[in-house]
Amino acid sequence: MNSALDSMLQTNDARSLAERRHVVKEIIQELVLCGLSRAGFFDYAAFYGGTALRIFYGLDRFSEDMDFSLMVPDNEFDITAYFPMLETELRAYGLNMEIKKREKTVDSDIQSAFLKGNTREHLLLFYPQESFSTGVPRDEKIKIKFEVDVNTPELATFERRYQLLPSPYEVNLFDQPSLFAGKIHAVLCRGWKNRVKGRDLYDYLFYLAHGAKINLPHLRARLVQTGHWNPRERLSIEQLRKLLADRFDAIDYKAAAHDVEPFLREASSLRIWSADLFKQVTERLEAV
Repeated sequence: MNSALDSMLQTNDARSLAERRHVVKEIIQELVLCGLSRAGFFDYAAFYGGTALRIFYGLDRFSEDMDFSLMVPDNEFDITAYFPMLETELRAYGLNMEIKKREKTVDSDIQSAFLKGNTREHLLLFYPQESFSTGVPRDEKIKIKFEVDVNTPELATFERRYQLLPSPYEVNLFDQPSLFAGKIHAVLCRGWKNRVKGRDLYDYLFYLAHGAKINLPHLRARLVQTGHWNPRERLSIEQLRKLLADRFDAIDYKAAAHDVEPFLREASSLRIWSADLFKQVTERLEAV
């Protein structure tokens, strides 16, 4: 195995087949970031979402998707322009991945693509001492979705961060208050009725536990863009706490915990999830 991949693998203590699947995906995600950096992608776009929080802020859960947003809206942006460099980067490390753009079925500001490769083949690349002849179907695919928002809500702020593996590279990243704004928008707006991604709730607690403050103007811009806030009204931290409290009263916490549990090594904290927990800790929420 490539020495850089071996070094990346050593930082991940995978104890089970499920965790090894996650580790392989996460290393591929970091190879994608390196390839995008080499291709000049971060001159125009920034990384955000749960995977960004995991890689750059130590979020202690596995993450599947990769989310990016252009710094300046551009409806002419074409995600496929970066595919050749990504394919070259992945092949250089021995990975056999196919990259395809997802064709839109509805009008959207999001451009999506999928990286796919054979699960057993890539598990054997990273864990050559194992056979994986049982437990991994021969035709099972690793799938990693990455998305680019071409119509970025205004007032986000960014920072430059660096990684050393697989080789030194630079990433343009939403800073922590802007990342937190995006996560709170997801908590408030993603899902249907009382269904919510447990991953969003888990990340919300992670931000609060680490003293993160929110970029309130950017959150307001996101809410206005999605039709969840009146553009003629300001948004205060007190109003935001009320919006969140109302949301927390409507959530099915058993379903939310079931959503996030496969992404955690230790899930005991999920047992105390309740509206009271989330409303009480939200009193700590502060704006920058």
